[in-house]
Amino acid sequence: MKRLWQTVLQYRARWIAGCVMLLVTASLAMVIPLLLREAVDQIAGSTPAPSGRGVGFFVGWILAIAVVQGVTRTISRFLIFNTGRDVEYDLRNDLFRHLESLSPEFYKGHPTGDLMSRLVNDISAVRLMLGPGILNLINTPIYYIYALTIMFSIDPALTLAALAPYPLALLFIKSTTRQLMEGQLRVQEGIASLTNSIQEHVSGIHVVKAYTMEEREQERFAGENESFREASVDLAKLRGMIAPVTRLVSACGILIVLWFGGAKVARGTLQLGDLVAFMGYLHLLAWPTMALGWMISIVQRGRVAMERLEEIFLVESSLRVERPVAERVTPTVRRGAIDFRNVSFAYPDDPENLVLEDISLQVEAGATIAVVGRAGAGKSSLIQLIPRLFDATAGEVRVDGRNLREFDLVRLRQSIAFVPQDPFLFSTSIADNIGFSIPGEGEHDSSSQSERVEEAAAWAAVDGDVDSFAHGYSTMVGERGITLSGGQKQRVTLARALLHDAPILILDDALSSVDTQTEEDILHSLGDRRQGRTCLIVAHRLSTVQDADLIVVLDEGRVVAQGKHEELLRDSRLYSDLFRRQIVEEQLEAL
Repeated sequence: MKRLWQTVLQYRARWIAGCVMLLVTASLAMVIPLLLREAVDQIAGSTPAPSGRGVGFFVGWILAIAVVQGVTRTISRFLIFNTGRDVEYDLRNDLFRHLESLSPEFYKGHPTGDLMSRLVNDISAVRLMLGPGILNLINTPIYYIYALTIMFSIDPALTLAALAPYPLALLFIKSTTRQLMEGQLRVQEGIASLTNSIQEHVSGIHVVKAYTMEEREQERFAGENESFREASVDLAKLRGMIAPVTRLVSACGILIVLWFGGAKVARGTLQLGDLVAFMGYLHLLAWPTMALGWMISIVQRGRVAMERLEEIFLVESSLRVERPVAERVTPTVRRGAIDFRNVSFAYPDDPENLVLEDISLQVEAGATIAVVGRAGAGKSSLIQLIPRLFDATAGEVRVDGRNLREFDLVRLRQSIAFVPQDPFLFSTSIADNIGFSIPGEGEHDSSSQSERVEEAAAWAAVDGDVDSFAHGYSTMVGERGITLSGGQKQRVTLARALLHDAPILILDDALSSVDTQTEEDILHSLGDRRQGRTCLIVAHRLSTVQDADLIVVLDEGRVVAQGKHEELLRDSRLYSDLFRRQIVEEQLEAL
């Protein structure tokens, strides 16, 4: 909760102003029963009416106080509720910013739906705690202190009698607090589970339909939904018990006052106006008493939500900048020379299984390097170390003679254009997807940006496909680019990378979904774009990378050969076998 209070303290002036307005509202509310007492006593003839202070006088004052009270009540809620929404806004931005800073290994263990639930539902629960929850948490003690003080001044015995049932309510609320917190945690975890299930199902709907598993998936979702319903119903039952208990306690207090206070009025030991004032104060305490259970439920829900948010905030990225303290200048990538020095790597969730072992490899600045090998050889793992998606387990990766860990992550990644093996497109237009790599917002005029987007599309040989669409570059691609073919998605992501003018270009099997001829044409047309750039190309078609400056052959996480195409055909049995097998496969496809 420390993080929450640090955020809250940024708005302390508005919180204090809101609390002052609550105090003014409560003070005005406490005056009205006293005015009623005076008016009733005058009507009953218990006290003489001073000159000019008839019933109309008290009606006027009560009306004026009610109007002012309405204004201060509105201001107090405006200040406190809006501040709660501002804290919600800040927390959501902070959490999103924090999620953006975490390494890919974090997302392997946290489902998207769960993170969405925390980012939306849990933060909203915190806002309710800081809005209505805090308001009632402050308001209830003020009302009780004010009202009980005045009631004791009128008749201590009657006050104690009216309060006799209240300890029972407090004991009940105390006994249910723990259950409320546990129940709320189950409900919020259920929301996260449902959100994740829906997200996965919608994203993979084509797979579900392809295997005609709609009925099975409906049954599975119904089971999850039933578990959530049971948890929600259990929590609702618990919450539902609190309000009747508090109402019963409040009603018992009123009955005691009527019975005990009425007898005192009949005996003449208590003024009728005092009894009316007593009833007025009990009426004022009715809502704070009934809201007590609801307030506790809201606060418990907010506490659980903040604990779930704190679980994410406490996760730190494993990727740290380790630049020597004495250096004041942040290094930048200029040439793009890459050097792997005795690099070994295992994924964090399986540290015992090395996927790369003792890799030593030098890539000269401006060279084009092809990385080839059988499936599972470690090709993608190797190139993911360059933009520091993961850090090497042993050894070091150097760029321009500097250890990668010394670079600022943002500057390092801005120096790399990376096309992943699995192309990802946002649910927006083709133009926006290609232009995503243009830094800044509003930095380029729309006509200039449009020209650059179209030029990049031509480099990636996707311009012809786009021109055939009815809306051209304004065509919406749907979630994850569902309206495009696999080859079109790969070429759009390639265009995005080419538009990002960076000294290092990495293509991780980025053209596997296009035909061999198209791949060769694209790589050939990229000749000019590769000038001055260090290019690393992971390729499954060896025929398309024969002209690379250096071909590196990986097998079982080790470099087993490296050299030119002709040299490897002569000296590397693995490379020659892979090459001949692919030639046969291409010939069979052509038949």
